[in-house]
Amino acid sequence: MGWGRWLPWAAGLGIAAHDLVQRQHALLRNFPVLGHGRYLIEAVGPELRQYVVAGNDEERPFSRDQRRWVYASAKRENNYFGFGTDNDVEHTPGYVIIKHRTFGRTAPAHPHPQGEDAVWLPCAKVLGAARGRRAAFRPESVVNISGMSYGSLSGRAIEAINRGAAAAGCLQNTGEGGIAAQHRCGGELVWQIGTAYFGCRDEQGRFDLQRLKDGVAAAPVRALEIKLSQGAKPGLGGLLPGVKVTEEIAAVRGIPVGKDCVSPSRHTAFRDADELLDWVELLADETGLPVGIKSAVGDMEFWTELTDLMTRTGRGVDFVTVDGGEGGTGASPLVFTDSVALPFRLGFSRVYREFALRGLHEQVVFVGAGKLGLPDNAVVAFALGVDMVNVAREAMLAIGCIQAQKCHTDTCPTGVATQNRWLAHGLDPALKSARLANYVLTLRRDLGKVAEAAGVEHPALITTDDVEILDGQTVARGLGEVYDYRPGWGLPARRDQEEIVALLREGRPAPV
Repeated sequence: MGWGRWLPWAAGLGIAAHDLVQRQHALLRNFPVLGHGRYLIEAVGPELRQYVVAGNDEERPFSRDQRRWVYASAKRENNYFGFGTDNDVEHTPGYVIIKHRTFGRTAPAHPHPQGEDAVWLPCAKVLGAARGRRAAFRPESVVNISGMSYGSLSGRAIEAINRGAAAAGCLQNTGEGGIAAQHRCGGELVWQIGTAYFGCRDEQGRFDLQRLKDGVAAAPVRALEIKLSQGAKPGLGGLLPGVKVTEEIAAVRGIPVGKDCVSPSRHTAFRDADELLDWVELLADETGLPVGIKSAVGDMEFWTELTDLMTRTGRGVDFVTVDGGEGGTGASPLVFTDSVALPFRLGFSRVYREFALRGLHEQVVFVGAGKLGLPDNAVVAFALGVDMVNVAREAMLAIGCIQAQKCHTDTCPTGVATQNRWLAHGLDPALKSARLANYVLTLRRDLGKVAEAAGVEHPALITTDDVEILDGQTVARGLGEVYDYRPGWGLPARRDQEEIVALLREGRPAPV
């Protein structure tokens, strides 16, 4: 027992001796033992700020209020907030205000202020119809799951999302990692084709059309999305660390086990906008599916050339997914995370303008991504001309993500963004799929209620006149004025408006 009293002192002296002779850390040489306290506080600093220090609306990328709304919605708990907003509305430039109407053209669909959970809210446009695709269809949900690949997310997370998408009646984008068994749990898919052509590549990594067709035939794929870039790392390509490349992931992607998996920054199947459109038409002809592109927005020269070619040649994409530079589940260098690619509203409005100036905006389904899984952000996107929103990080939150921001380390504590079997085993796909579905249904319900408050039947019918942007206490500008929109921009074609209103009034699902 006597020696036991001296053990802590002996350990402290040992640490002090080590600190005094080591040369890597000046702090520890100058302040032996005590200096370790600084590194400990630094290590737990994010958690201290997240749970103790930061205010309800201070954290990024998602504030405590935003996360609480997602968590409560996913768990079917009370997601209301009491005692008024704690946002600094009066002094926050760019604050969004949605203008309600005293008299609207639609009667309340649900007398209860929270409405019903299972709100049917299909897309106002038929995907692929404008170009006569054989498998054109009307998406059943204006809220869908954005591209997150098996590899970046665990197999259990992918399974939970797919099962939840099936329950909510929405689409799941596969991400660029190919189609795994976990993608075949009932949910319908948008197959994303990235620069490495995972799942549809030959032994040399080149695109293989037959393998694409075989993949489409073997899974519930409703559309194809060509990924040009994404908000997390625009123009950079991607890297899946070798520690995450398990045997199953290697088989799905067609790559070696345990080696770093690199996605190039550019495609090899086409070299410019003209060849891109040729490739789009080839994929559409061979599969019958609608084909679109996904991109973050930087240089506008590509979009000008693309829309000019669509006008002159008759070739074209069926949908365009615009990803905001503030979005992204993928890890990347800090400069790409913070400073490459335009934020969603600015980027999307510029792209939409190129299509609208050429009269193409009514022929294309626009999809928005980049923190649009919150009702206020989504409403602004719909007013700007989006037809559907894709959610990624919000979907991760719904299935258990705690915003630990360790996605790139393979140490995600909730099993969402890791291939570590022990960490992933804590995620129950059955439970989390229900929470994903609850979140999607709640977001759809809230979008329907905001549309009702604005006096219209569908969020796609909310106009730029219905939204104002505050600039301090005394100045507000209309959304259309801020982004230089012309009258009528942001709305579907008149025929599409009439059709979606008729479908909603009938209250039945649209024919597939």
